[in-house]
Amino acid sequence: MLRLIALPFKPVIVAIIGLLVAVAGNGGRAASAERIVDLELVLAVDVSGSMDADEHRLQRQGYVSAFRHPGVLDAIKSGFLGRIAVTYFEWAGPRSQVITVPWTVIHNAKSADAFADILATRPIAVIRGTSISGGLLYGLTLFNGNGFSASRRVIDISGDGANNRGEPVVMARDFVVGHGITINGLPLMLKEYWGDGTDLDTYYRDCVIGGPSAFVIAVNQQNQMARAIRRKLVLEIAGRRNPLVPARLSLVRGPTDCLVGEKQRLQRDFE
Repeated sequence: MLRLIALPFKPVIVAIIGLLVAVAGNGGRAASAERIVDLELVLAVDVSGSMDADEHRLQRQGYVSAFRHPGVLDAIKSGFLGRIAVTYFEWAGPRSQVITVPWTVIHNAKSADAFADILATRPIAVIRGTSISGGLLYGLTLFNGNGFSASRRVIDISGDGANNRGEPVVMARDFVVGHGITINGLPLMLKEYWGDGTDLDTYYRDCVIGGPSAFVIAVNQQNQMARAIRRKLVLEIAGRRNPLVPARLSLVRGPTDCLVGEKQRLQRDFE
């Protein structure tokens, strides 16, 4: 069963005010120099060495099918402007990121299909390491000078393990959220995860996601991948919330150890 974990959210009026500020701010500069959209969405997709070929394929196909799905297009059309800007990149180590699809406006079936077509034909990057923090910090840079302005900016990051390289993930998360970005998570729980007793969805909830309306959707079985990606996109594009489904209780007491990945890597290096 898919599990959705969320943080407290702000009312819809905040999004409306943000849109008005984006349009009217700086003497109209945003309206004249940037294209206004409902959402700027960065899709940050894990291709680290711990992911196997089936996981790579399922994840990519899940995004391709999602952007062809009428439910995602309906979510886009439900926005104030009816258009979003999306970019898709793959990440692994601290400085290992590859843009698969650059910033693209999606506003109708034709543009959504075109995005999916590009995504379906691009090769999956072959890079190593697991730096969620590197992925988040790189995702933040993609908003700068992208030619768009929106009341909501989101980084959606997937992964099958804890951060073990680069900056501590909490520092990166707080830095990104401090720039007004919401971080949502798609933890891939398709195989055993050495999390020292902490489930990966709990790790993502406590250590990775942040910002207004942030949430986690966990994938537990391969046949859930496409549905989870589609549901995640609908939620963040439309800004809607489903009833919460709690994460499983952690097997350890106390707060989640957000350095668990780094500690495990050091232990392996000394063995």
